[in-house]
Amino acid sequence: MPTVSVGRDLFYTALGRTYTQDEFEELCFEFGIELDDVTTEKAIIRKEKHLKEDEDIAADEEIIYKIDVPANRYDLLCLEGLVQSLRIFLGIDSVPNYTLSDISKQSMLKMHVKPETSVIRPFVVCAVLRGITFNEARYNSFIDLQDKLHQNICRRRTLVAIGTHDLDTIEGPFTYEALPPSEIEFKPLKQVETFRADKLMEFYKSDLKLKKYLHIIEDSPVYPVIYDSKRRVLSLPPIINGAHSAISLKTKNVFIECTATDLTKAKIVLNTMVTMFSVYCERKFEVEPVEVIYPDGKSHICPQLSPYDMDVSLSYINGIAGVTLEANKVAGLLNKMQLYAKQKKPSSTADECIFTVSVPPTRSDVLHACDVAEDVAIAYGFNKIPKRMPTSIKPLPLNQFSDLIRTEIALSGYLEVLTWILCSYKENFQMLNRKDDKSTAVIIGNPRSADFEVVRSSLMPGILKTVAHNKDHPKPIKIFEVGDISVLDESKDVRARNYRQVAALYCGATSGFELIHGLVDKIMQVTGTSFVSPGDNTGYYIKRSDEPEFLSGRQASIIFKGKTIGTFGIVNPQVLENFDIPDPCSFVEFNLESLL
Repeated sequence: MPTVSVGRDLFYTALGRTYTQDEFEELCFEFGIELDDVTTEKAIIRKEKHLKEDEDIAADEEIIYKIDVPANRYDLLCLEGLVQSLRIFLGIDSVPNYTLSDISKQSMLKMHVKPETSVIRPFVVCAVLRGITFNEARYNSFIDLQDKLHQNICRRRTLVAIGTHDLDTIEGPFTYEALPPSEIEFKPLKQVETFRADKLMEFYKSDLKLKKYLHIIEDSPVYPVIYDSKRRVLSLPPIINGAHSAISLKTKNVFIECTATDLTKAKIVLNTMVTMFSVYCERKFEVEPVEVIYPDGKSHICPQLSPYDMDVSLSYINGIAGVTLEANKVAGLLNKMQLYAKQKKPSSTADECIFTVSVPPTRSDVLHACDVAEDVAIAYGFNKIPKRMPTSIKPLPLNQFSDLIRTEIALSGYLEVLTWILCSYKENFQMLNRKDDKSTAVIIGNPRSADFEVVRSSLMPGILKTVAHNKDHPKPIKIFEVGDISVLDESKDVRARNYRQVAALYCGATSGFELIHGLVDKIMQVTGTSFVSPGDNTGYYIKRSDEPEFLSGRQASIIFKGKTIGTFGIVNPQVLENFDIPDPCSFVEFNLESLL
């Protein structure tokens, strides 16, 4: 979950009262957020710069609260949003009524979109905050919200990039264009010299913050750019704004533009920015709209701040939340969560109670009736909801069987681990002495990291990595995992299928073939599978195998009803060396579904 850092004293001042830490933690729990850490500005700087406690730094001892918020609550990513939501939750304030300035379409600022933008970043939305008053805390919160949105809903600027500008330094109408980098020249933010766009990309390759965004456009033949009427560059999205229109503490009118590859996300981001900071405008909660004109002649007025309505029945809310509440109680709980609920007039006394719920522009996370029911449950209090067993839901046989096997292996002294279902290509093959036959493993097409290139086709890499990271742990190490693997299967519509596997490992100086063999026999015994002679298909038996991940002559295949379902033995020393494990290990892995 995202973490928001706020100064405690400033936060309490905005809330209108002070709390003890226990009281504040209780308030956070009731609202569905969590106080993650209490620190100071000095402590944060020391941690970032790896300084010792006795080293003096120029920072105050202000108490900082680090608060975890839900990832889909973009309105809680800044102090303003947290304060507003908590004050409404506590009944101090009512839900704000966000409005657009009453200006004619002819008087609105215009943003003209050129057709070339369609090949790289086709959408743009804009708005103006008039008469805003910044101080240092508000300004820092404004910038911090942009950064958090960029990392969250904007997906590191790939979906949306936010540009904020001092409107008094630029003149509309504005144009959103896409030009060859050699034709774009401007002075970027916090720089003193002018750069051509292609040279600018080279310049920022050494910048720790901006270099991670360069890949978004650097291979494109055209770069997106926004100009004002005098051809002054406002921004080169999604990389950097121009220095000419930089905002400051003295800025009174802020022009906000969001360029995007996803129009829905862009609208959410713009709404979040303007609703959170319109509270500081001369006309509180009022936003000036901007007309965006596309190459086909169609125009759109943004932002769109009108609430949208959805109908939700009282029985649905009570059923999802697991409570029995009266209509008036539900309406009051929804108001605490910024959702205005009005009961529809029934056409007859037998009709069901239906609410029309108005969702404000700050609550972009409310998409379905179940989200409304969730907010009722949060406002009512999760701890107050009675616990009950579902009456119509039964566990899948495979999951129920898996739980029984977990219990039996744990009773044998093994500790359960849970490892990643994705691993590197090298770990899945080369480090296990296995060759890729190109017909088994599901390969990730565009992995974000070398650690997650393949969907595991065995539980063995994760188990061995767990031991490697805990090799200093007292021996023996006895661990197991019950989990899914994935292999290619052309008969399936998704060209792959999952299998439920069981794997266990014994690591220690005396780790031998007989130890893991004993665990295999124990599992077979508790599942009612008898040991039979080779060739008998009524039970299970073992026979010599020759798998490269095991030591030759100290391994065996498990044959169940005539089919090989797994292998166990002493792990090959070369495999142990590949994973940097110094002690001998015995290992077993087999298909659990075969025993069901």
